[in-house]
Amino acid sequence: MIKSLALQTEMSAEFGSCVFDVTLDCEDGAATGDEKNHANLVAALVNQALSATKDIASGKLHRVAARVHPVGHPAFEQDVDIIVGGAAAGLCHLMIPKVETRADVDRAVQRVDQAAAQSGRAVPLPLHVLLESPTAVQHAFEIAAHPRVQSLSFGLMDFVSSHGGAIPASAMGVDADPGWHSLDQFTHPLVRRAKLEISAACHAHGKVPSHCVVTEFKDGALLQSAARQAARAFGFTRMWSIHPAQIRPILQAFAPEAQEIELAANIMQAGGQADWAPISYGGKLHDRASYRYFWQVLERAHQTGCRLPAATDVYFSDFVSTPCH
Repeated sequence: MIKSLALQTEMSAEFGSCVFDVTLDCEDGAATGDEKNHANLVAALVNQALSATKDIASGKLHRVAARVHPVGHPAFEQDVDIIVGGAAAGLCHLMIPKVETRADVDRAVQRVDQAAAQSGRAVPLPLHVLLESPTAVQHAFEIAAHPRVQSLSFGLMDFVSSHGGAIPASAMGVDADPGWHSLDQFTHPLVRRAKLEISAACHAHGKVPSHCVVTEFKDGALLQSAARQAARAFGFTRMWSIHPAQIRPILQAFAPEAQEIELAANIMQAGGQADWAPISYGGKLHDRASYRYFWQVLERAHQTGCRLPAATDVYFSDFVSTPCH
């Protein structure tokens, strides 16, 4: 956890903004029986990151979150009381795993708000939730519609194991050789359907879809290919990493190509000069619908630390974004 926070500081200085969140884990990070001590450690680290105030190079605040135990776990309320109650001001969001229904979110909100009020936090703490079962996927749209939910993440390995062996282990990984026609996480029908449901639910309700981990962390090319599929074919706008070596390939995969950025900048500049009336550019019609699309290209480029044309500086001089990773 300490190494992750240090890496966030280093990369914020390099890119000029915070390009990934750090999520301090209580669910899988705490040894059985040591949940209280681990929660106290997480709260202390969140407060230490907050006390640093701002990154020296960029002046951007750190983005630190915590993943607590599921709402049905005996340690859930203890986690929330310790971490939110003691460090709410330093949290960008709270991750709730194994959410099954909207009622689970309501239960989490009630406890989180109680703890946040005790800590003096006035702004509601956003929740990110992990959907990890067939039931959760069934309720994805209802969960995404909850006003306190900011992002949905897909929990691949728990989703596969919840099927009682009906989905092969290959669906928890990525097939490095598609010619073998093994069913991996991008080709197994049930896993594909779950990813698409979660992504569609998020886009329907203006929330952020976050793709699951890729466990093959030593193969950078494979990871980048998987991340590109998640972004381009499945509509995810964020992705989890499980190792520091995965961060740069994920950022590269989610970033627009240089020619996309240049085209977006040119069209936005031309549209602005026309007071956002329809224009002809390169022999094609562009209006407010395409302006919105090309603005999103520039926004994604900014979030992933890409070099932007000087003409776009006006768009981001006072811009505060949520990292895509």
